[in-house]
Amino acid sequence: MKQVIFATSNPSKVKRFADGLLNEGIQLLCLKDLDLKLDIEENGQTAIENALIKARACYKLTHKSVIGMDDTLYMEGVPLERQPGLFVRRINGKTLNDEELLEHYISIVKEYGVDGKVDCKWIYGLAVINENGEESVYTWFKDNFYMVDVPSEIKHPGYPLNSISKYKVVDKYFTEVSEDDKRCISVDESDVIQFIVDHM
Repeated sequence: MKQVIFATSNPSKVKRFADGLLNEGIQLLCLKDLDLKLDIEENGQTAIENALIKARACYKLTHKSVIGMDDTLYMEGVPLERQPGLFVRRINGKTLNDEELLEHYISIVKEYGVDGKVDCKWIYGLAVINENGEESVYTWFKDNFYMVDVPSEIKHPGYPLNSISKYKVVDKYFTEVSEDDKRCISVDESDVIQFIVDHM
């Protein structure tokens, strides 16, 4: 079975694509699985640029097939200077833990939301480097949700914002949707899986 390294220490990110890739004969590993650590400065201007920075650093370290990913977050009605953009977790120069992150975004929703919610959009960037060093990039977005100022009791470690994010069509927290709900809201990232497979 082919192994691919995800340039992240976040197990929730790996879990997001692991099953789909396993069905394609690819085992997805994270840095922790290999006892590796990347010390990099994510100074790109877009999610794609940061994804490439991560993937290149991981490839340089391992010379194996790797993927890197980053994302940007935009919140409707929030002033430009308060928009998270690329800095979803780094606020005023500090990297927030899950609890601090929740507190920060709940306060934004309380300040700028209408009826306790703010429409949002995630824009994702993915970089793939195969074992020959060939680079490919992919981007997609998700705007079928909003954030609220009251969190779910169910938390996803590494993805704290899932507990204040709700899918519009079913009005349920990301952390509480069932498989039936997922079919209803078309949570489908098979295009991302296929992109990774095609560029290995």
